Amino acid sequence: MLKAERARYILQRLQELYPETPVPLDHSDPFTLLVAVLLSAQCTDERVNQVTPALFARAATPMAMLELSVEEIREYIRPCGLSPQKAKAIAGLSKILIEEHAGMVPQDMDALERLPGVGHKTASVVMSQAFGVPAFPVDTHIHRLAQRWGLSSGKNVTQTERDLKKLFPREHWNRLHLQIIFYGREFCSARGCDGRVCEICRYCYPQRKNPKRTRKA
Repeated sequence: MLKAERARYILQRLQELYPETPVPLDHSDPFTLLVAVLLSAQCTDERVNQVTPALFARAATPMAMLELSVEEIREYIRPCGLSPQKAKAIAGLSKILIEEHAGMVPQDMDALERLPGVGHKTASVVMSQAFGVPAFPVDTHIHRLAQRWGLSSGKNVTQTERDLKKLFPREHWNRLHLQIIFYGREFCSARGCDGRVCEICRYCYPQRKNPKRTRKA
């Protein structure tokens, strides 16, 4: 089966399975989404959603966030892990948003990536989920599944993102990246499937005899 054929099937099947794609991280605007995505690094969305209500009740804007010390922010987000670095980044980006962007989250990839603690993946999530700009954020689920499904060799997340953008129409990127995440968590997790178990893996590679070894992100 050609790669393009696999891609067409995957797109169709994921649209059938996940016609609705709610954003997994609870938020009310671009700023709270930005903070939530930053907190999700090496942390589950469920844990982030447990932590952010108290934080956002106290500081849901860059100005309010700056009223807190880094240590106070850290106390709110401690359960997410890496709290010292994340607290410092949240304080730092809040300061920059006020000083350079009138307190608003910029709708610009380069400007987002210049914020403390905000890498390409985080910026892509904000662009797609907050502003509706086509982007294809690649997390560990997407990176793993792209290899299992033969859509990318998975040398790194940058290549995986580039390969997926070539395979799928631009208008599907924002929805599709969430659909892949949902499917990976439900059917094709790191331990729940080895490239031969779930429906899509079996469809794409019905003759696969051995587990598919994937490269880490």
